[in-house]
Amino acid sequence: MDAYIYDAIRTPRGSARKSGSLTAIQPIILVSNLLDAFSERHTFDKEVVEDLVLGCVTQVKDQGANIAKIAALYAGWPTSMSGTTVNRFCASGLDATGMAAMKVHSAMEDVVIAGGVESVSRVPMFGDEGAWFADDHVRQKTNFVQMGISADIMATLEGFSREELDEYAVQSQERAAYARENGYFSNAIIPVKNDEGEIVLQHDELIRAESTVALLGKLDPSFERIGLGEAEKKIFEAFPQIEKVTYLHHAGNSPSLADGASLLLIGNEKAENLLGIKPRAKILASANASANPFLLTGGQEAAKKVLLKSGLRVEDIDLFEYNEAFAAAPLKFMKDLKVSRDQLNVNGGAISMGHALGATGGMLVATVLEELERRGQKRGLIAVSGGGGIGTALIIERMN
Repeated sequence: MDAYIYDAIRTPRGSARKSGSLTAIQPIILVSNLLDAFSERHTFDKEVVEDLVLGCVTQVKDQGANIAKIAALYAGWPTSMSGTTVNRFCASGLDATGMAAMKVHSAMEDVVIAGGVESVSRVPMFGDEGAWFADDHVRQKTNFVQMGISADIMATLEGFSREELDEYAVQSQERAAYARENGYFSNAIIPVKNDEGEIVLQHDELIRAESTVALLGKLDPSFERIGLGEAEKKIFEAFPQIEKVTYLHHAGNSPSLADGASLLLIGNEKAENLLGIKPRAKILASANASANPFLLTGGQEAAKKVLLKSGLRVEDIDLFEYNEAFAAAPLKFMKDLKVSRDQLNVNGGAISMGHALGATGGMLVATVLEELERRGQKRGLIAVSGGGGIGTALIIERMN
């Protein structure tokens, strides 16, 4: 059976700083708000939904104890609806989407909700103290480097200049600001409410429309003080063509951390009758891959793989969403896959709107689906790179 997306919604992205609008909102409430929105947008019997698959990277404290299942209970959905929480680092939400697609494709289940959640302000990244980055022996043996360092290594290898990176970042801000002002996200965004029913955030709050290359040029590199650390020798062994790493990424051309959640209503052909609504897109294929852990290229390797699995070429894809994990990553993606800048992240990305870790994959699916519908175009490819070299990609096709 084929897998379809029947609806796609998300919260606005809130700043993960202390001043952010969502810092007082528990991640379980972010998910619950979106589940409530499905009830308001549609009249289907909730009993038909068999599982909730959520991506979440840091699964401790407010995000521990299988937040997917507990969020479903908190929102008052039927106890027959199960729930599971998955972690593939930054690709978690997209991986959850692929898992849901496989479930309904196999007909083992007919209707599944998938997406992700992350409240970085309440549960900081690395807050789980995983061995990969917290254990000295494991860190050395696995060649752990901060992802900002990976981006600087990539920029050095590719010869990207600071100006090129900053120009891309400004373009991301301009595109996101234009999309927000013109209501391109309005159908997908569900305003976040607190327990008293008061709206606390309606729009993505991290967009900096006033950004310019001149302003970004005044910012100091963020990762030079961290340096290459214990992995320095192995980095230069892996890349003998460079003598040193040039530090080029800073707060303005790196993704801001964000709070937020995303949900996709996914089902097979049977789901149309069960839900009483028409599908908006078909999921053609999904894939995950892994690449050199020193770089952020897992997502583009997954993109190549998902194109191969689907029998499609780059030329068959109308729009691409590649998570803006530092400006060097989308620049290399465009260079290697020969993708036009007019097709990639046309409404901005994580540099302008923020990266909500486990929620981002689902947010990107919602974004590309809305844009395909707005333009009357056919196919979109979504890809995300993450720590350890991992990556996930998905191709969707808009229904006529």
